[in-house]
Amino acid sequence: MQMLKVIALLLEYPEQELWEDREALCALAAEQTPALRAFADRWLGGNLLDRQAEWCETFDRGCATSLLLFEHVHGESRDRGQAMVDLMSQYEQAGLLLNCRELPDYLPLYLEYLSLQPQEAARQGLQDVAPILALIGGRLRQRESAFSQLFDVLLSWAGSPLRSSSVAEQVSKEPRDDTREALDAVWEEAQIKFIDDRAQGCGDTSPEKAHQQRFQQQPIPQYLDLSAGGPK
Repeated sequence: MQMLKVIALLLEYPEQELWEDREALCALAAEQTPALRAFADRWLGGNLLDRQAEWCETFDRGCATSLLLFEHVHGESRDRGQAMVDLMSQYEQAGLLLNCRELPDYLPLYLEYLSLQPQEAARQGLQDVAPILALIGGRLRQRESAFSQLFDVLLSWAGSPLRSSSVAEQVSKEPRDDTREALDAVWEEAQIKFIDDRAQGCGDTSPEKAHQQRFQQQPIPQYLDLSAGGPK
């Protein structure tokens, strides 16, 4: 499953080593599908520093487009820990050793694992996470990111009827979590306070406090319930 390995590399944070081997990777992409070749030529044809900045803007701002699969299912619940352990066990059985920096549910790592499996097992592995792939791809598509094409290639190869366009209506109702306002609200909420706000008499009516409360009341991007067969 060379295609899965190629997509895993294209989804990784751009490093100097990848740029040094980009001609070989473009050649491998060209052997797969036209969509993959077009994306690889455009992505790898850019300046490395620019691509690193674009990657961070795409996948590191907010959680909606996170490449950590279980983020979209379990959030920060305890169930995520057990799911990590179970996935780690699968990797170990396949002889895949993890770097200390890597989390088991990191999509490029999961694709590398599937690339080592028989074809039918690899397809099933993608079908198992198809709702997650469609949701991430749909959010990327809404943000006009070409990365959504990679998710559609994966879904198509897996034989899933889902595509990034399948969740367009759901995604359109979600608030963006990568805007300056949304990110500021998260940081404000996370601040450590040594004085309880309730101890400040009639309460804090500052613009900063009102701003924080406004974004705390907004809905967050939905998590998936895979037991129910797809997005809520």
